[in-house]
Amino acid sequence: MAASSVCLLSLGTPYVPPHRLVAAVLDGDTTLAGIVVTELRVPRLVLALVAGACLGAAGLVLQEALRNPLAVPEMLGVSSGAALGVAAPLVLTLSLPAAVQPLPAIGGAALGGGLTLLTAGLGRSPSAVLLTGAAVAAALQAALLVLMVMADQLDLQLVYRYLLGSLSARTWDDVTGLWPWLLVAVPALVLCAPVLSVMRLGDEDAEALGVRAHRARLAALAIAVALIAPVTAVCGPVAWVGFLAPHLARWFDPAAGAVRWLPWSAAWGAAVVTVADVPARLALAPVETPAGAWTALLGVPAGVALMRSGGRGRAHRRGPAAPAAVRESPRGPRRPVSGTATEAPRTGASAGTRRDDPGHDGPVGARPAPSGTTGTEDAR
Repeated sequence: MAASSVCLLSLGTPYVPPHRLVAAVLDGDTTLAGIVVTELRVPRLVLALVAGACLGAAGLVLQEALRNPLAVPEMLGVSSGAALGVAAPLVLTLSLPAAVQPLPAIGGAALGGGLTLLTAGLGRSPSAVLLTGAAVAAALQAALLVLMVMADQLDLQLVYRYLLGSLSARTWDDVTGLWPWLLVAVPALVLCAPVLSVMRLGDEDAEALGVRAHRARLAALAIAVALIAPVTAVCGPVAWVGFLAPHLARWFDPAAGAVRWLPWSAAWGAAVVTVADVPARLALAPVETPAGAWTALLGVPAGVALMRSGGRGRAHRRGPAAPAAVRESPRGPRRPVSGTATEAPRTGASAGTRRDDPGHDGPVGARPAPSGTTGTEDAR
């Protein structure tokens, strides 16, 4: 995170050497480097850190509440709903004040998450919530495509760049618009962390410990909406950060719980976004690419690799499998079933001796075998 932050502040046009960054910030509006660093690059860096932390924390909340490592904002209709709430006023040319611009995003995110929970029976089944969320997200994305068809060429470019998640041309006004919403979401997130640890035990065990699983799941979704929607309103749906950051937190500390994973998930989310923003600015310079495209390219393969390595690590910690059952009887090797209890010389009629004569109470006797049968067939 530190290395990517220095690259974000130094690289570009104009180039500012790392040892001159402090002087450029202190110069402020007096030099070109000071204006570029303080008015463009620093707010972009702060927004990347805040957005990544919110998305990483929201991803952990959703995964722990639904007990599914694939539960991410993109799969539950939350990100698609927030994007629809932002794109609709832009395409329909509705003018909104800067103070209320996050409200359509929050309304859209709440709409997507609410539809998912209502369709899945208010979260009674975590697997049903995930599958229903994928369907709701697809429906909301279809509504977005309809809006894009209605948009003109300029609005279409803006909507397309926004839907991929971009930090380009963000200023201090965009950063300050996030703080009122974060002041509400962060305390609720801190209070929610111990409940998430209990919900890992399952709904029945959580109910036995005094946690109402359905209400806790609804509260977790509300907190995730409060974290995701303001970020999505400012920089768009930065994809798969909420998937990768929780897996990184678990991979580095697999024995911890949700209380310890939560700050690390936020930190890894901030690191992922800042690292992805470096190639977004510089890979095709002077053209900037959306940061969400790079988080998706880096996040999905890395997340799958972490899940596979985490599964192998858990199997290794469980220890080797129990040895196969010994096939031999503990009383020693089996004796042949044909013949008598003691190996006697087989002569004459004793060749057809049977031990498995039903109803025979006395000592094993010898009697002639029926015609057409042998001792081997009797044994079978």
